[in-house]
Amino acid sequence: MNEALWAGFEGLLLGVSHLTLGHLVMLVIGGLLLYLGIRHGFEPLLLVPIGFGALLVNIPLAGLMEKGGILRTFYDAGVLTEMFPLLIFVGIGAMTDFTPLLENPKILLLGAAGQFGIFSTLLLALALGFTRLESVSIGIIGACDGPTAIYVTSRFAPHLLGAVSVAAYSYMSLVPLIQPPIMKLLTTQREKNVVMAPVRKSVSGRTKILFPIVATVLTSIIAPLGTPLMGMIMLGNLLKESGVVPRLKQASEQEIANVVTLLLGLSIGATMQAERFLKIETLLIMVLGLAAITFDTVMGLLFGKLMYLATRGKINPLIGAAGISAFPMAARVAQAEGQRYNKKNYLLMHAMGANTGGQIGSVMAAAIMLSVLRRLGIG
Repeated sequence: MNEALWAGFEGLLLGVSHLTLGHLVMLVIGGLLLYLGIRHGFEPLLLVPIGFGALLVNIPLAGLMEKGGILRTFYDAGVLTEMFPLLIFVGIGAMTDFTPLLENPKILLLGAAGQFGIFSTLLLALALGFTRLESVSIGIIGACDGPTAIYVTSRFAPHLLGAVSVAAYSYMSLVPLIQPPIMKLLTTQREKNVVMAPVRKSVSGRTKILFPIVATVLTSIIAPLGTPLMGMIMLGNLLKESGVVPRLKQASEQEIANVVTLLLGLSIGATMQAERFLKIETLLIMVLGLAAITFDTVMGLLFGKLMYLATRGKINPLIGAAGISAFPMAARVAQAEGQRYNKKNYLLMHAMGANTGGQIGSVMAAAIMLSVLRRLGIG
């Protein structure tokens, strides 16, 4: 009996003896992610499983990311194969209404302008000494679209997946804090007070069905390597708009999306091992991620101001900030800021058009970057 107790005590000491300062720091970081997700509601669907995954992978000798470990199995099956982020895109498509964009197609230009942060941050990352593949993965944080960031990073810089994913989802959740000061600074009182005409909602059902089909074909011809991304989001949207497969639509936005979100979050957390995450490059990635979201917002607002001038004051520049892909959070921010300056201002549907345009823009930006890398013989 004494030998058995001593053996158990030795086993306890074995775990403690392998506990490093790095493990302790990562356990605190995992706990912080859980706190932000649970207490403050910052992207809880991802931050809670990511935080818990970070806790699990930093338990000494647990071996969850060793060959045959459960987290390694999830990671290899869903992240390395790119299956998890693509399935998430099907769910996003099934939950997205492109009607505001179809009502006013020129709003798509705001979605394109909102991707400026991707390319400017890519250049900054290169200047700071990151490799081309790492810089592409860091720049994609500017898409403000978690699944896109995960898809690109898992393909080209899997060693940065934890840092890029945490940055992408953290800044997505902080959009209501990041954007309003920039919106206030870059727009005049007169621009803020512009009341836009109501959205007519005259798009036919046939147009809604044709849109995901035509968009997939055209964008895939332009940037073939983006076909998996665009194809999955438009498949989900077609399931929604066709109206003939309600069970598939519900499964895409509910059961499948929920299960995959859980497994994806755990897989991302599993990449946050102390020896890989606690590096100066992680801090740089967080700083560059903030720069990317800031550049996106600035360029979206500036383009919104240009459209304000071109339309002789018919477009409120505030909706330009919704040109990022943080759907529908950025649209809600534009609505809240518009209401703050003019109670008669109802910008939500217009901002939703820019926001859905941002979703398409982020996927196209990623597709173009993938195609350029392929042309250069990289990746």
